[in-house]
Amino acid sequence: MPTAGIIGTGLIGGSVAVGLSGAGWDVIGFDADPDTLRTARERGLVDTSVDSVAGIVAAEPDVIVVAAPPKATIEILSNLDTGLVVMDVAGIKSDVVAAAGHLPKFVGTHPMAGRETSGPASASPALFKGANWIIVEGSPPEATEQVAGVVQALGANPVLMSAEAHDRVVAAVSHLPQLLAAGLLGSAAETEDALMLAAGSFRDLTRVAASQPLPWVEILKSNEAAVSAAIDALRDHLDRVEAAIAAPDDTLLSYLSRSRDVRRSLGAPVMPVRISLADEPGEIARVGQALAESHVDVRDIQIRHAPHGGGGVLTVSVRAGEEEALRHSLDDVGLTTLP
Repeated sequence: MPTAGIIGTGLIGGSVAVGLSGAGWDVIGFDADPDTLRTARERGLVDTSVDSVAGIVAAEPDVIVVAAPPKATIEILSNLDTGLVVMDVAGIKSDVVAAAGHLPKFVGTHPMAGRETSGPASASPALFKGANWIIVEGSPPEATEQVAGVVQALGANPVLMSAEAHDRVVAAVSHLPQLLAAGLLGSAAETEDALMLAAGSFRDLTRVAASQPLPWVEILKSNEAAVSAAIDALRDHLDRVEAAIAAPDDTLLSYLSRSRDVRRSLGAPVMPVRISLADEPGEIARVGQALAESHVDVRDIQIRHAPHGGGGVLTVSVRAGEEEALRHSLDDVGLTTLP
């Protein structure tokens, strides 16, 4: 049975722990916060726990996973002295890799997955299923191969990339969206009655703003140069959109059409089916029955509650071509679909 030592048993570390445990690993955990570690033990995320980083090293696990915020990760790695395979999961890579330069078998990594909630209570073995997981190039081949095995055991897809490329890319697809969500909420909050009318699209765009702010302050400041470049690029696009709105031609249509094509290229085509839910027991159970009977491939599920509680609209996105099968099954169980 392979063994993993997890330093940091919050959302990411806890999810790694419980995922590896389910894959047949023995998991040892440590967290600087006793309450976090206790919760991880109580929820069965780790098999055993120790009271220090040194305790993790002394157990000589097959791999040590440092799952802490960027500054803490850099501090832990700087003080670590071991020939064991070590990996981290921080959201920045250049500074982290530099801090681990003395470790002979260090592999920098970053899972492109997470939640807006934090802590071991939110940990899940399914968090990384199907997600891309960046592995930084340049580590010894045997260590990189072993870490790739850990990533695959968690159901994720290993993607090799340089530390510099990682920091540039995540600034555009992860760090900038966090700032954009905050900006959208700030703007709407200053517009009278705007938040009262906020619906699905606004909620989707701003979901990540519900994340704990302190880790994001660390991440954004640690990746300042790349984040600033991403902000400049977005500012340029907003300038182009503003000019296109004022232009007496089809510039705006062309711009929005290109954006639609890029968005569609991110995944397989899906079709939304909107279901009206009444405020009564058994509604979700009937949706589940319809899904089971129709055998459709569900790609996404979202719910919009009625403004004052009770009922709402459930949107189930399925593979294109399967929407009618789901509609028929929903009709059979007595549920109403909307246009």
